[in-house]
Amino acid sequence: MIARDLTNTDILKLTKRKTVALIPVGSIEQHGPHLPVSTDSDIVSHIAKQVSDKNGFLLLPTLQYGVSFEHHPFFNMSLSKSTLQKILIELCTSLSKNHINTVIILNGHHGNQNALKKLQKKVFKKTGVKQHIFVYSYWHFMKRKFDHAGFVETSIMLAISDKVLMNKAKKGLIPDNLSKKKLNLLNKRANKSFISVTKNGVWGDPTKATAKDGKIILGEIIANIVKKSQTCLTGTG
Repeated sequence: MIARDLTNTDILKLTKRKTVALIPVGSIEQHGPHLPVSTDSDIVSHIAKQVSDKNGFLLLPTLQYGVSFEHHPFFNMSLSKSTLQKILIELCTSLSKNHINTVIILNGHHGNQNALKKLQKKVFKKTGVKQHIFVYSYWHFMKRKFDHAGFVETSIMLAISDKVLMNKAKKGLIPDNLSKKKLNLLNKRANKSFISVTKNGVWGDPTKATAKDGKIILGEIIANIVKKSQTCLTGTG
């Protein structure tokens, strides 16, 4: 159920039962020379729509902006951690006032993760309402190692978008065979300056990405999120 397509009357009917709201959160930032800056928002919006359709959730509009300062000097439109957190707290508070007390926040950008921590406690502190707030980052629901504008993201975008420029796709940083210690140090550097680590803004190799692979990866992610959300909401796991 897409919230923005419903009337006030439609939504008021939903609030009379235990409705679950789903808020996708993306980003606007560089994704190499071949993917649009909307990639994170496009992917998380697609996944959220599929999950909402399967589970009957109330799908709210995607928050298009995230915490992406690490991509400077390449293009990014960023919010601070505190701003993104405040927006989400206020949205959850607003949902609570509308008698919707179960919220799933689906994250599509790695840099947003710190802003999404302990939201349930922060909302309770602000409102006194015990909302159930679940936070999922979609890449935690697949077996493949995640990347940035590499094989995974490019394959997914090929499956859902016509805006991929494969003739411009180039390999980026491929951190294979690194020790866990060296990889952690690399990640820390990338969190501060992604470009200093990757040079061209790509983490991984997008050159062999296919729409077929993207559909397989999406199927795995969506099935696992559907299962996880059902388990959390029923308290069976």
